[in-house]
Amino acid sequence: MRPTEEQRELSAAIRSLLIRHEGEAAWRPLAEQIGVCALAVPEEYGGAGGGPLEIHTLMEELGRELSPVPCLGSAVLTVQALLASEDGAACTRLLPPLAEGRSVGALAWAEQGSWNPAAIAARAAEATGAVRRISGVKDHVLDGARADVLLVAARTARGLSLFEVSVDDPGVRREPTPTMDLTRAQARVVLDGAEGRIVGEEGDGERILTRVLDLACTALAAEQVGAAERCLELTVEYAKERVQFGRPIGSFQAVKHRLADAYVNVEAARSAALGAAVAAAEGSPELTRRAAAAKSACSEAFSAVAGEMIQLHGGIAITWEHCAHRYFKRAHGSSRLFGSPTWHRERLAAGLGLTATGGA
Repeated sequence: MRPTEEQRELSAAIRSLLIRHEGEAAWRPLAEQIGVCALAVPEEYGGAGGGPLEIHTLMEELGRELSPVPCLGSAVLTVQALLASEDGAACTRLLPPLAEGRSVGALAWAEQGSWNPAAIAARAAEATGAVRRISGVKDHVLDGARADVLLVAARTARGLSLFEVSVDDPGVRREPTPTMDLTRAQARVVLDGAEGRIVGEEGDGERILTRVLDLACTALAAEQVGAAERCLELTVEYAKERVQFGRPIGSFQAVKHRLADAYVNVEAARSAALGAAVAAAEGSPELTRRAAAAKSACSEAFSAVAGEMIQLHGGIAITWEHCAHRYFKRAHGSSRLFGSPTWHRERLAAGLGLTATGGA
Protein backbone atom coordinates (compact mmCIF):
# COMPACT_ATOMS: atom_id res chain seq x y z
CA MET A 1 0.00 0.00 0.00
CA ARG A 2 1.49 3.31 -1.11
CA PRO A 3 1.12 6.41 1.07
CA THR A 4 -1.34 9.02 -0.14
CA GLU A 5 -0.27 12.50 -1.19
CA GLU A 6 -1.59 13.84 2.12
CA GLN A 7 0.44 11.29 4.08
CA ARG A 8 3.60 12.11 2.13
CA GLU A 9 3.08 15.80 2.83
CA LEU A 10 2.48 15.07 6.53
CA SER A 11 5.67 13.01 6.68
CA ALA A 12 7.70 15.74 4.98
CA ALA A 13 6.31 18.44 7.26
CA ILE A 14 7.08 16.49 10.43
CA ARG A 15 10.59 15.59 9.25
CA SER A 16 11.36 19.19 8.36
CA LEU A 17 10.11 20.45 11.71
CA LEU A 18 12.09 17.86 13.68
CA ILE A 19 15.26 18.97 11.87
CA ARG A 20 14.62 22.57 12.93
CA HIS A 21 13.50 21.82 16.49
CA GLU A 22 15.38 19.20 18.50
CA GLY A 23 14.25 17.29 21.57
CA GLU A 24 11.52 18.68 23.82
CA ALA A 25 11.56 21.94 21.86
CA ALA A 26 9.67 20.16 19.06
CA TRP A 27 6.55 19.52 21.14
CA ARG A 28 4.91 22.92 20.88
CA PRO A 29 5.56 23.40 17.13
CA LEU A 30 4.38 19.85 16.41
CA ALA A 31 1.14 20.51 18.27
CA GLU A 32 0.49 24.04 17.06
CA GLN A 33 1.89 24.12 13.53
CA ILE A 34 1.16 20.57 12.34
CA GLY A 35 -1.54 19.48 14.79
CA VAL A 36 -0.09 16.06 15.52
CA CYS A 37 -2.05 15.72 18.78
CA ALA A 38 -5.31 16.05 16.85
CA LEU A 39 -4.57 13.46 14.16
CA ALA A 40 -6.64 10.65 15.70
CA VAL A 41 -9.25 12.83 17.42
CA PRO A 42 -12.67 13.06 15.70
CA GLU A 43 -13.70 16.46 14.39
CA GLU A 44 -16.60 16.64 16.84
CA TYR A 45 -14.02 16.84 19.66
CA GLY A 46 -11.81 19.42 17.98
CA GLY A 47 -9.59 16.98 16.13
CA ALA A 48 -8.47 16.44 12.55
CA GLY A 49 -10.61 13.36 12.03
CA GLY A 50 -7.68 11.19 10.93
CA GLY A 51 -6.87 7.73 12.15
CA PRO A 52 -4.30 4.93 12.43
CA LEU A 53 -2.64 5.61 9.07
CA GLU A 54 -1.92 9.22 10.02
CA ILE A 55 -0.63 8.06 13.40
CA HIS A 56 1.53 5.53 11.55
CA THR A 57 3.09 8.35 9.51
CA LEU A 58 3.66 10.47 12.62
CA MET A 59 5.25 7.68 14.65
CA GLU A 60 7.63 6.67 11.85
CA GLU A 61 8.99 10.20 11.72
CA LEU A 62 9.25 10.50 15.50
CA GLY A 63 11.07 7.17 15.58
CA ARG A 64 13.66 8.34 13.05
CA GLU A 65 14.72 11.16 15.36
CA LEU A 66 14.04 9.37 18.68
CA SER A 67 11.94 12.41 19.53
CA PRO A 68 11.14 12.62 23.27
CA VAL A 69 7.79 14.39 22.76
CA PRO A 70 4.79 12.81 24.58
CA CYS A 71 2.85 11.73 21.50
CA LEU A 72 2.71 8.00 22.22
CA GLY A 73 1.45 8.38 25.79
CA SER A 74 -0.88 11.31 25.16
CA ALA A 75 -1.99 11.36 21.50
CA VAL A 76 -2.23 7.56 21.27
CA LEU A 77 -2.80 5.87 24.65
CA THR A 78 -4.86 8.53 26.40
CA VAL A 79 -6.85 9.61 23.35
CA GLN A 80 -7.64 6.05 22.32
CA ALA A 81 -8.64 5.06 25.86
CA LEU A 82 -11.13 7.94 25.96
CA LEU A 83 -12.52 7.11 22.52
CA ALA A 84 -12.80 3.40 23.37
CA SER A 85 -14.68 4.25 26.57
CA GLU A 86 -17.49 5.77 24.46
CA ASP A 87 -18.04 8.25 27.29
CA GLY A 88 -19.36 11.30 25.44
CA ALA A 89 -19.15 13.63 28.42
CA ALA A 90 -15.53 12.71 29.22
CA CYS A 91 -14.52 12.97 25.55
CA THR A 92 -16.19 16.38 25.18
CA ARG A 93 -14.34 17.69 28.25
CA LEU A 94 -10.92 16.09 27.85
CA LEU A 95 -10.25 15.55 24.15
CA PRO A 96 -10.22 19.19 22.88
CA PRO A 97 -7.28 20.30 25.09
CA LEU A 98 -5.47 17.03 24.32
CA ALA A 99 -6.02 17.60 20.60
CA GLU A 100 -4.58 21.10 20.84
CA GLY A 101 -1.58 19.97 22.87
CA ARG A 102 -2.59 22.21 25.77
CA SER A 103 -2.94 19.10 27.93
CA VAL A 104 -0.71 16.04 28.13
CA GLY A 105 -2.42 12.77 28.97
CA ALA A 106 -1.13 9.60 30.63
CA LEU A 107 -2.68 6.16 30.96
CA ALA A 108 -1.66 4.40 34.21
CA TRP A 109 -2.10 0.79 33.32
CA ALA A 110 0.90 -1.55 33.65
CA GLU A 111 1.67 -3.24 36.95
CA GLN A 112 4.80 -5.17 37.88
CA GLY A 113 6.09 -4.97 34.32
CA SER A 114 2.97 -6.42 32.72
CA TRP A 115 0.54 -4.83 30.26
CA ASN A 116 -1.81 -7.80 30.45
CA PRO A 117 -5.17 -6.46 31.75
CA ALA A 118 -5.54 -9.66 33.74
CA ALA A 119 -2.49 -8.68 35.83
CA ILE A 120 -4.03 -5.43 37.15
CA ALA A 121 -4.41 -5.52 40.93
CA ALA A 122 -5.20 -1.86 41.72
CA ARG A 123 -8.61 -1.61 43.35
CA ALA A 124 -11.32 1.00 43.69
CA ALA A 125 -13.23 0.94 46.96
CA GLU A 126 -16.97 0.38 46.79
CA ALA A 127 -19.11 3.50 46.93
CA THR A 128 -22.35 4.88 45.63
CA GLY A 129 -22.03 6.79 42.35
CA ALA A 130 -19.22 7.25 39.88
CA VAL A 131 -16.54 8.45 42.33
CA ARG A 132 -14.31 5.84 44.01
CA ARG A 133 -11.16 5.73 46.12
CA ILE A 134 -8.35 3.96 44.26
CA SER A 135 -5.28 2.28 45.71
CA GLY A 136 -2.47 0.59 43.83
CA VAL A 137 0.86 1.09 42.08
CA LYS A 138 1.31 1.66 38.35
CA ASP A 139 4.62 1.25 36.53
CA HIS A 140 5.94 2.41 33.15
CA VAL A 141 3.47 5.28 32.86
CA LEU A 142 4.56 7.17 29.75
CA ASP A 143 5.05 10.87 30.55
CA GLY A 144 3.30 10.25 33.85
CA ALA A 145 5.32 12.87 35.72
CA ARG A 146 4.36 15.72 33.40
CA ALA A 147 0.78 14.76 32.51
CA ASP A 148 -2.17 16.85 33.59
CA VAL A 149 -4.78 14.30 32.46
CA LEU A 150 -4.45 10.96 34.24
CA LEU A 151 -6.47 7.85 33.42
CA VAL A 152 -6.14 4.85 35.73
CA ALA A 153 -7.24 1.24 35.31
CA ALA A 154 -8.50 -0.38 38.55
CA ARG A 155 -10.83 -3.15 39.64
CA THR A 156 -14.29 -2.78 41.16
CA ALA A 157 -16.84 -5.37 42.17
CA ARG A 158 -18.09 -5.32 38.57
CA GLY A 159 -14.68 -5.84 37.03
CA LEU A 160 -11.85 -3.84 35.53
CA SER A 161 -12.80 -0.18 35.02
CA LEU A 162 -11.26 3.04 33.77
CA PHE A 163 -11.07 6.12 36.00
CA GLU A 164 -10.10 9.76 35.64
CA VAL A 165 -7.92 10.84 38.55
CA SER A 166 -6.79 14.38 39.28
CA VAL A 167 -3.01 14.68 39.23
CA ASP A 168 -3.32 17.11 42.16
CA ASP A 169 -5.18 14.65 44.36
CA PRO A 170 -3.34 14.20 47.69
CA GLY A 171 -3.60 10.44 47.22
CA VAL A 172 -1.52 10.55 44.01
CA ARG A 173 2.27 10.36 44.06
CA ARG A 174 4.16 10.48 40.77
CA GLU A 175 7.80 9.41 40.71
CA PRO A 176 9.93 9.83 37.57
CA THR A 177 11.53 6.48 36.74
CA PRO A 178 15.19 6.35 35.68
CA THR A 179 15.40 4.46 32.39
CA MET A 180 18.20 3.30 30.14
CA ASP A 181 16.49 5.10 27.25
CA LEU A 182 16.62 8.76 28.25
CA THR A 183 14.40 9.75 25.32
CA ARG A 184 11.34 7.93 26.71
CA ALA A 185 10.06 9.52 29.93
CA GLN A 186 8.34 7.11 32.30
CA ALA A 187 6.98 7.37 35.82
CA ARG A 188 5.72 5.26 38.68
CA VAL A 189 2.30 6.34 39.94
CA VAL A 190 1.35 5.42 43.49
CA LEU A 191 -2.32 5.76 44.40
CA ASP A 192 -3.30 5.78 48.07
CA GLY A 193 -7.02 6.33 48.31
CA ALA A 194 -6.96 8.72 45.34
CA GLU A 195 -10.36 9.91 44.20
CA GLY A 196 -11.30 8.65 40.74
CA ARG A 197 -14.34 9.14 38.53
CA ILE A 198 -15.45 6.29 36.29
CA VAL A 199 -14.93 6.85 32.57
CA GLY A 200 -17.27 4.81 30.41
CA GLU A 201 -19.17 1.86 31.83
CA GLU A 202 -18.07 0.26 35.08
CA GLY A 203 -16.58 -3.16 34.37
CA ASP A 204 -15.77 -2.32 30.74
CA GLY A 205 -12.07 -1.75 31.34
CA GLU A 206 -10.78 -5.00 29.84
CA ARG A 207 -12.43 -4.26 26.48
CA ILE A 208 -11.07 -0.69 26.54
CA LEU A 209 -7.52 -1.75 27.40
CA THR A 210 -7.51 -4.54 24.83
CA ARG A 211 -8.42 -1.99 22.17
CA VAL A 212 -5.76 0.42 23.44
CA LEU A 213 -3.13 -2.33 23.52
CA ASP A 214 -3.75 -3.16 19.86
CA LEU A 215 -3.49 0.48 18.80
CA ALA A 216 -0.48 1.12 21.06
CA CYS A 217 1.40 -1.81 19.53
CA THR A 218 0.45 -0.63 16.05
CA ALA A 219 1.79 2.88 16.73
CA LEU A 220 4.93 1.61 18.45
CA ALA A 221 5.67 -0.74 15.54
CA ALA A 222 5.63 2.26 13.18
CA GLU A 223 8.02 4.12 15.49
CA GLN A 224 10.36 1.11 15.56
CA VAL A 225 10.37 0.94 11.76
CA GLY A 226 11.28 4.61 11.49
CA ALA A 227 14.11 4.22 13.98
CA ALA A 228 15.42 1.03 12.34
CA GLU A 229 15.35 2.72 8.93
CA ARG A 230 17.40 5.64 10.30
CA CYS A 231 19.91 3.21 11.85
CA LEU A 232 20.37 1.59 8.44
CA GLU A 233 20.74 4.94 6.66
CA LEU A 234 23.43 6.12 9.08
CA THR A 235 25.28 2.81 8.85
CA VAL A 236 25.27 2.80 5.04
CA GLU A 237 26.58 6.38 5.03
CA TYR A 238 29.38 5.41 7.41
CA ALA A 239 30.27 2.30 5.39
CA LYS A 240 30.76 4.50 2.32
CA GLU A 241 33.03 6.93 4.17
CA ARG A 242 35.08 4.73 6.51
CA VAL A 243 38.25 3.58 4.77
CA GLN A 244 40.09 0.45 5.87
CA PHE A 245 42.93 -1.27 4.00
CA GLY A 246 42.75 1.46 1.39
CA ARG A 247 39.07 1.10 0.49
CA PRO A 248 35.65 1.95 1.97
CA ILE A 249 34.45 -0.78 4.31
CA GLY A 250 31.16 -0.85 2.43
CA SER A 251 32.98 -2.38 -0.55
CA PHE A 252 33.79 -5.56 1.40
CA GLN A 253 31.48 -8.44 0.62
CA ALA A 254 30.92 -9.36 4.29
CA VAL A 255 29.79 -5.83 5.10
CA LYS A 256 27.52 -5.77 2.04
CA HIS A 257 25.85 -8.97 3.23
CA ARG A 258 25.24 -7.57 6.70
CA LEU A 259 23.76 -4.36 5.31
CA ALA A 260 21.57 -6.36 2.94
CA ASP A 261 20.27 -8.43 5.85
CA ALA A 262 19.54 -5.23 7.78
CA TYR A 263 17.63 -3.86 4.79
CA VAL A 264 15.51 -7.02 4.63
CA ASN A 265 14.78 -6.68 8.35
CA VAL A 266 13.64 -3.07 7.92
CA GLU A 267 11.40 -3.78 4.94
CA ALA A 268 9.84 -6.88 6.53
CA ALA A 269 9.14 -4.86 9.66
CA ARG A 270 7.64 -2.06 7.55
CA SER A 271 5.20 -4.52 5.98
CA ALA A 272 4.14 -5.87 9.38
CA ALA A 273 3.66 -2.39 10.85
CA LEU A 274 1.69 -1.13 7.86
CA GLY A 275 -0.47 -4.26 7.90
CA ALA A 276 -1.46 -3.54 11.49
CA ALA A 277 -2.18 0.12 10.70
CA VAL A 278 -4.39 -0.82 7.74
CA ALA A 279 -6.29 -3.33 9.89
CA ALA A 280 -6.86 -0.63 12.51
CA ALA A 281 -7.99 1.89 9.89
CA GLU A 282 -10.44 -0.60 8.38
CA GLY A 283 -11.79 -1.78 11.71
CA SER A 284 -10.74 -5.30 10.78
CA PRO A 285 -11.28 -8.20 13.21
CA GLU A 286 -7.70 -9.16 12.32
CA LEU A 287 -6.32 -6.16 14.24
CA THR A 288 -5.34 -8.01 17.41
CA ARG A 289 -3.42 -10.63 15.48
CA ARG A 290 -1.77 -8.13 13.16
CA ALA A 291 -0.85 -5.82 16.05
CA ALA A 292 0.72 -8.70 17.99
CA ALA A 293 2.64 -9.83 14.90
CA ALA A 294 3.82 -6.27 14.21
CA LYS A 295 4.97 -5.66 17.78
CA SER A 296 6.94 -8.91 17.80
CA ALA A 297 8.48 -8.54 14.32
CA CYS A 298 9.30 -4.83 14.58
CA SER A 299 10.82 -5.15 18.05
CA GLU A 300 13.20 -7.85 16.89
CA ALA A 301 14.01 -6.12 13.59
CA PHE A 302 14.86 -2.83 15.33
CA SER A 303 17.03 -4.61 17.88
CA ALA A 304 18.89 -6.47 15.12
CA VAL A 305 19.50 -3.37 12.98
CA ALA A 306 20.53 -1.25 15.99
CA GLY A 307 22.97 -4.00 16.93
CA GLU A 308 24.46 -3.99 13.43
CA MET A 309 24.79 -0.22 13.64
CA ILE A 310 26.95 -0.65 16.75
CA GLN A 311 29.04 -3.43 15.19
CA LEU A 312 29.67 -1.79 11.81
CA HIS A 313 30.49 1.63 13.27
CA GLY A 314 33.12 0.05 15.49
CA GLY A 315 34.62 1.93 18.44
CA ILE A 316 32.96 5.26 17.64
CA ALA A 317 29.53 3.69 18.22
CA ILE A 318 30.14 3.20 21.93
CA THR A 319 31.07 6.81 22.59
CA TRP A 320 28.56 9.12 24.26
CA GLU A 321 28.89 11.67 21.46
CA HIS A 322 27.67 9.31 18.73
CA CYS A 323 23.95 8.62 18.38
CA ALA A 324 24.30 4.84 17.93
CA HIS A 325 23.94 4.12 21.64
CA ARG A 326 20.66 6.07 21.78
CA TYR A 327 19.12 3.93 19.04
CA PHE A 328 20.40 0.77 20.70
CA LYS A 329 18.85 1.79 24.02
CA ARG A 330 15.56 2.76 22.39
CA ALA A 331 15.48 -0.62 20.63
CA HIS A 332 15.91 -2.45 23.91
CA GLY A 333 13.36 -0.34 25.77
CA SER A 334 10.71 -0.39 23.05
CA SER A 335 11.07 -4.14 22.73
CA ARG A 336 9.76 -4.51 26.29
CA LEU A 337 7.18 -1.70 26.12
CA PHE A 338 3.59 -3.01 25.96
CA GLY A 339 4.86 -6.56 26.39
CA SER A 340 7.78 -8.60 25.09
CA PRO A 341 7.94 -10.13 21.60
CA THR A 342 7.50 -13.55 23.20
CA TRP A 343 4.27 -12.50 24.92
CA HIS A 344 2.90 -11.08 21.70
CA ARG A 345 3.73 -14.27 19.84
CA GLU A 346 1.74 -16.07 22.52
CA ARG A 347 -1.14 -13.62 21.95
CA LEU A 348 -0.90 -14.29 18.23
CA ALA A 349 -0.92 -18.04 18.79
CA ALA A 350 -3.90 -17.71 21.11
CA GLY A 351 -5.74 -15.71 18.46
CA LEU A 352 -5.13 -18.57 16.07
CA GLY A 353 -6.44 -21.06 18.63
CA LEU A 354 -3.03 -22.66 19.20
CA THR A 355 -2.33 -21.84 22.86
CA ALA A 356 -3.39 -19.76 25.87
CA THR A 357 -1.66 -16.53 26.85
CA GLY A 358 0.09 -15.95 30.15
CA GLY A 359 1.71 -12.88 31.66
CA ALA A 360 3.32 -10.12 29.65
